[in-house]
Amino acid sequence: MEKILIDDICTYRFPENLQYSPDGKYLAFQTAYADTEKNTYKRDVWLMKDKTPVQFTSSGDSSLIFWEDDETMVISRTKEEHKSAATELYRLSVNGGEAQIWITLPFILRSMKKLDAGMYIAAGFIRADDPDAYLDDEKTAAEKAEALKKEADYEVLDEVPYWFNGAGFTNGKRSALFLVKTGGKTEIRRLTDPYFDLSAVIVEDGKAYFTGSEMKGCTSMYEQIYAYDPAEDKVAVLYGKEDHSVSNIYMLDGKLYALASDMKTYGVNETPYFCLVEDGELKKIRKPELGMHCSVATDVLLGGGKSAFTAGGYYYTLETNDDHAEIRRYDSETNETIVVSFPDISCFDTKGGRIAFAGVPEDAPAEVYIAEGTEIRQITELNTKAVEGRYVAKPNRVDYTSHGEELHGWVLLPEDYDPAKKYPAVFDIHGGPRCVYSTCFFHEMQAWAAEGYIVFFTNIRGSDGRGDAFADIRDQYGFVDFDNLMDFTDAVLAAYPAIDTDRICETGGSYGGFMTNWIITHTDRFCCAASQRSISNWISFSLISDIGPWFGPDQCGAKGLFTSADTELLWKHSPLKYAADCHTPTLFIHSDEDYRCPLAEGMQMMQALAVQGIETRMCMFRGENHELSRSGKPQHRLRRLNEITDWFNKHTK
Repeated sequence: MEKILIDDICTYRFPENLQYSPDGKYLAFQTAYADTEKNTYKRDVWLMKDKTPVQFTSSGDSSLIFWEDDETMVISRTKEEHKSAATELYRLSVNGGEAQIWITLPFILRSMKKLDAGMYIAAGFIRADDPDAYLDDEKTAAEKAEALKKEADYEVLDEVPYWFNGAGFTNGKRSALFLVKTGGKTEIRRLTDPYFDLSAVIVEDGKAYFTGSEMKGCTSMYEQIYAYDPAEDKVAVLYGKEDHSVSNIYMLDGKLYALASDMKTYGVNETPYFCLVEDGELKKIRKPELGMHCSVATDVLLGGGKSAFTAGGYYYTLETNDDHAEIRRYDSETNETIVVSFPDISCFDTKGGRIAFAGVPEDAPAEVYIAEGTEIRQITELNTKAVEGRYVAKPNRVDYTSHGEELHGWVLLPEDYDPAKKYPAVFDIHGGPRCVYSTCFFHEMQAWAAEGYIVFFTNIRGSDGRGDAFADIRDQYGFVDFDNLMDFTDAVLAAYPAIDTDRICETGGSYGGFMTNWIITHTDRFCCAASQRSISNWISFSLISDIGPWFGPDQCGAKGLFTSADTELLWKHSPLKYAADCHTPTLFIHSDEDYRCPLAEGMQMMQALAVQGIETRMCMFRGENHELSRSGKPQHRLRRLNEITDWFNKHTK
């Protein structure tokens, strides 16, 4: 069989944003695909018509926004001239024909929902110091744009966070809620205050419910809950206290519910309670056993779509159960039912008892599936040819015990594996730490197996899918998790003695990058390592990362950032503290616009190795952020994976 190649990542198509029409007759979605020549991704809208998926646009710049009615989609098209100031929306009929321009919104659109005929709720971006710039006439807008050009070579920072991963410098920028009226002349009106930052918004029975908080100086970790009634044309406060993080809201049987956490038991990663929003209070109903999202890691998905919503009298949401994704539904008493289980799911929608979802199976990149009852059928063949005739390594489970807990991981074997031979290996550690590996297709691991490596990976303490107590490793970073990883390595070597112990490579990104930095400073058992988008110094991380001020101290068990006791805890968990004990050749991969694990984190560790004469190399990607390996520009994704693979080959072959 042919090998899976590194370059194959640019041949995959990525399904996104599944949406049924209101009557359930049609299913629309979009696919993203690489344009390696222009080093970008293109997107087009597809439609399930007569039980067959049909590509409905071919311009490469179309994204699905929402269904206007049973036969009309509203889509956006990315136009260079409007990229920084406006969003063009088009109507596209299922009966064919060209998309027709509908309205141009004078801001960058985040989401849009229909309130009533000719009335919509839109979320878009504004500047807090000029919140009504969307009302400017052409001349004023041009003058402001010219003034901004003159200031383009510097930033003024007066709030935290002043940047955010994937969004660049966000100082002074806010997500606002707008009312949009069409029919004749389009009317647009901002509903939220200039410094208010919108989080979630839903529309039910002609009203909008939303969450967010005012941000001045330093962002709040808490959100409040509001409602906008167009009949009364006013915003009402439904929950105004600053004591809970509200991750989502939904309406069932005429009652408003929130998923909210006070973060007092398990810190910032705590799973929220189901709460009833009533009489200005959050009345706790039940705490779910699992986190209400899918945290499965893979590199063959790009965008998302709907992951939680109400339909048919139930609240549907994605969850992570142990080592796979699930779609669950909850009634108004929070009784739950598992309706779909799959290795990985990025988004879904449901109508008439059918659930359509974008999922990643074990043996191929993502496709679109429909589940009816217990039957799941694949309805697209977006990536069939990409893996046809190629060897795809199957995950072989390895069970082990560490710190008294039953854990497991998997091993991918090269084609024609011969236990009598000796093989190099790659140990790949996931990020998060509250993420999980599943058995789903993972391109980089398959590419390494095709190169002749035995690849192994696992879910340790701190991973998602087994509840808050299992995921809680505050003040344990580098200790219990390190022991778990070493115990898994021992279990894999016992199960596969064909692994050459002198040729085991190790890598990981984000939390996996932190663990790589920790591993190279605490053991010499790996012949080389590749540390990606890592953390090396919790003190510096906490003062420059977009999530640093609250995530760093929380995860290290500190109460804050500035007392000697705080900094001692942060330093205790910092790999940089132990850099003198490192002897492992290490490659560092970082991006200059990674504001989650900023570039300085990799630079510190790389320089600490270099001044000691340890073989090291850094590959820095300009214009990329924390998502380089998952959604970076096509050429950059290829270069990244080639850099890592070449590093492994150099030290094993």
